[in-house]
Amino acid sequence: MLGAASAQANAPAESRAATTLAIYGGIGSWLDIFAGSPWQRPVSVAADLQTHGVATLYLQTSNYSQRAAIVRPRLLGRLLDAAHAAGLEVVAWYLPSFADPRTDTRNALAAIRFRSASGEGFDSFALDIEASLVHPVSLRNSRLLELAARVRAALPTGVPLSAIIPSPVGMARHPHYWPAFPYARLARLADVFVPMAYFSHYVQRPNAVYDYTRQVVLDIRARVHRLDLPIHVIGGLASATSSAAAAAFVRAATDCGVAGASLYAYPQTTGVQWQELARAGLDGAVEPECAG
Repeated sequence: MLGAASAQANAPAESRAATTLAIYGGIGSWLDIFAGSPWQRPVSVAADLQTHGVATLYLQTSNYSQRAAIVRPRLLGRLLDAAHAAGLEVVAWYLPSFADPRTDTRNALAAIRFRSASGEGFDSFALDIEASLVHPVSLRNSRLLELAARVRAALPTGVPLSAIIPSPVGMARHPHYWPAFPYARLARLADVFVPMAYFSHYVQRPNAVYDYTRQVVLDIRARVHRLDLPIHVIGGLASATSSAAAAAFVRAATDCGVAGASLYAYPQTTGVQWQELARAGLDGAVEPECAG
């Protein structure tokens, strides 16, 4: 947990490799601050996730539109406690605006330092990188990298930092959204990339879902010039994903040797989708066809 290690900002990434794979490998599930009823039943949520073989729960702590650095801290603490009691890893994630660096830093550090009433802390922290309020893009990129560096420095030794990034395939389809995204520079700070590979925005046919997911992985590996960077792929919105599409997503994740996979988000994930996710062979072994 974040409170269990002494802070050394310059810990080498290699020392965090095993921890990164333990946290971001396997099946994940997501809960955002707008999820409603699941926040009120932490024990049953944790038990349900455990039943479905989920390794890691990704819990949103706040976003730039909220006044509070931590939204509903009491309920957040109860979910954190219940997930840990069920044997799950728990990752805090925060969506910064990059328009107000001071607030972004404050809110990210609040998540890192958060403790439940019983003293539990998060196992890792993730920056949700998608806000496009800041222009020019060069300024947005510099603020992103500065925030990632500040977060990296604040994390204790051995605790991984992840970058939740937009889909590179989606960015190619919308070239004005985030041109010159700083993949390689961000990869020097983050231990793992978590792409929002939301195929459901564009495709539903299984072959197209497979190709979309595979291309996301190929693009990341090509742009960071590293095959060893762990990747946890978030697939389409669960509410807009058929069982056949979920199966194709899982096949692509398995064939491309990503570390972990998930659908967004927990309340919308169906029993059939959980069954498909459970079939994933997430061993992190990069196959030749997905090496780029």
